[in-house]
Amino acid sequence: MPLTTTDYDNGSDLGKYTDSLIATKESRVADFSTLSFQEKAGPQYRRGQIRYVGSGATGNHENDSRILPSGGFTFSNMLLPPGAEGPEHTHHDVEEAFFVLEGQVKVGIHRGADEVEYRTLGYRDMIVVPAGVARSLKNEGDTDALFCVVIGTQKPQVPTYPEHSPMHGVTRD
Repeated sequence: MPLTTTDYDNGSDLGKYTDSLIATKESRVADFSTLSFQEKAGPQYRRGQIRYVGSGATGNHENDSRILPSGGFTFSNMLLPPGAEGPEHTHHDVEEAFFVLEGQVKVGIHRGADEVEYRTLGYRDMIVVPAGVARSLKNEGDTDALFCVVIGTQKPQVPTYPEHSPMHGVTRD
């Protein structure tokens, strides 16, 4: 259920309501288990999701009371250790934005199995990828990379992986 204005509109305690709108850094944890199923395709796919608003597409985190409810988008940080990758995938239903906070992230935009363009993004660089466009990520540096991930819907559909991807056919079980 998305955040509401019911308590605000009904004159409830404004301080308590304000607190319900805040997700602090101190209350976040890097969840390395939500995407761990992808490690079946290789250890380079180990990375941590730090959820703030909503839960993203690949996990079910409805019982995580630290997450602010999503109304129209998700917001998380992704922690990519050195050498870690986010595999090529496509969100068919929604655009996705990446904003780099620390380190460098090599972003790939893919068209089919044989055509890809790479760009390296650093501190405060951003890319927005439209729905239906395949993308990938990799930390080629020697320090952790941390970046914001914004997905433009309350609960994205599970992304797909192309047949040429090492993630194709990998399941959560």
